Amino acid sequence: MTDTIETTPADRRLAAILMADIVGYSQLMGADQSSTMNALRQLRSTLFNPIVDQHRGNIRKSMGDGWLVEFPSISDAVTCAIAIQTGLIGHDVIRLRIGIHIGEVFFEADDVFGEGVNVAARLEALAAPGQVLVSDTSMNSLDQKTAAIFQGGVAQKLKNIARPVGVWSWPNAIPIERATKPEAVDPTREPSIAVLAFDNLSRDPEQEYFSDGITEDIITDLSKVGSLLVISRNSSFAYKGKTTDIRQVGRELGVSHVLEGSIRRVADRIRVNAQLIDAKNGAHLWAERYDRQITDLFAVQDDLTMCIVDALKIRLTAVEHKRIGMVPTANPEAHDWFLKGREAVLSSDNTKEVFELALRCFNRAIELDPDYAEPYAGLGHAYTREFQNKWLGIPNSLEHSQRFIDTALQKNPDMPYAHYLDAINKFWRGEHAASNEAIDRALSLNPNYAMAIGMRGINAVNSGAPLDGLPDLERALQLEPRAGHLNVHFMGMAHLLAGDFETAVLRFKERIAASPATDLSRGLMISAFGHLGRVEEAKEVRRELKEINPGYSFSEHVGRLPLQVPAALNMLLDGYKKADLKD
Repeated sequence: MTDTIETTPADRRLAAILMADIVGYSQLMGADQSSTMNALRQLRSTLFNPIVDQHRGNIRKSMGDGWLVEFPSISDAVTCAIAIQTGLIGHDVIRLRIGIHIGEVFFEADDVFGEGVNVAARLEALAAPGQVLVSDTSMNSLDQKTAAIFQGGVAQKLKNIARPVGVWSWPNAIPIERATKPEAVDPTREPSIAVLAFDNLSRDPEQEYFSDGITEDIITDLSKVGSLLVISRNSSFAYKGKTTDIRQVGRELGVSHVLEGSIRRVADRIRVNAQLIDAKNGAHLWAERYDRQITDLFAVQDDLTMCIVDALKIRLTAVEHKRIGMVPTANPEAHDWFLKGREAVLSSDNTKEVFELALRCFNRAIELDPDYAEPYAGLGHAYTREFQNKWLGIPNSLEHSQRFIDTALQKNPDMPYAHYLDAINKFWRGEHAASNEAIDRALSLNPNYAMAIGMRGINAVNSGAPLDGLPDLERALQLEPRAGHLNVHFMGMAHLLAGDFETAVLRFKERIAASPATDLSRGLMISAFGHLGRVEEAKEVRRELKEINPGYSFSEHVGRLPLQVPAALNMLLDGYKKADLKD
């Protein structure tokens, strides 16, 4: 008689599996083995192992360059992974990739295998440095608040995995696993495009504003197409002046297509070259060159937009077609001055001098064409920035801003830019319903307007239902993956106001890593630490805050926020007090 060996329940079970590996481990060891081993030992003792223990994890395998960790719940696995990646932000040696899946696993001797391990391993290999990828099965088991911080969900065929797996990402866009042969584009997937800053080939480097302005206008025209996802200027311009692989750009921005080109301007003539590229395989789908008079500029932009739409096989509605073909001014010199002003008001140089430059440019554009609506909106934008920065020391900046915005809308009621600015003004006045109406109007005209989508989320965060703002903030972040850290800040604020202090801290850390000089994110993180009773961490952040802004007052800063529920302000201030800190 032959004995039958049965697998006991303890050997086979459903488990949440986290797989992590060190990016470039072999190269690190080859370059400096001693320093790498010291960094790895420190990582294990001060970060990885303690965080795993805090989240009830069990390290089942520890390889030289990675770990396999089992958790009792998918929520524990995911929050652990995010805490680890957040703790590694700014680390000068070690970076991790993490994949997570919940599935059946088998334990035999010192080994672990099964579907739970296989999928987690594939996701880990697919992840970008600093990223956490989770499967669709895992997402189905997460609570709503945790699931809301992930983006993606596109099904992918993973190597040696029978079924397509929906992949969700924190915090970046989903990378696409490289295949030996180009795969056909999924016809059900939303077409998407990033327009890189056109190169300035003019002999005069000061013409940079012109090439940037034309690029911005093309982005704006494409954004009016509701069935096309268009990445915002802030993210696509992050590649400006850099030599990049278009396939890498596609992966990092999560788009199927990229438009690149150049502009040469000489006297009253322009030459525009443009190429539409498949971001998956780098193939050129379409290219065109235009040699025109400067007076034909809007016709060139219109033709470029229509060629892209045709190449992507997008069917425009009659309204979309009309909006794309609109000519804002017949005066090319007025448009030129508007482009200079817009470049100034969108500049990261937040100074009085740049503000005054914007005013001069917009006013000159209006002198040349008093019926040109866009420069009035530009003046409204400039005075909104003055209200936030107090350069002139005047009490009525918002009134100035509103007057110019109203004029712009009288001259062109279908300008998304002006409706968005109208929404900002009403937000600061505490008129949330009117602000949302203005946002809805802007988005009806430009469905891809990332700043307007984010603004709608910000309104929700301040209105007393903070978690309702997360979907819009996530969508805005999808459209601004490289420059959307302000949306991350308001995600943190949403979680803080909802009482989810742990997630709030994670989001504020992410925002601080992207924008190191931020003061309000630090102030709000102190409040979250206070509610968690983590006083020493709060005091450390307070020390950073005082170095950045010695005269900072948390109560004064949050007191300016247009919070619709008074209890929300009290809760923020109470967290600061619980951290045993004075304002």
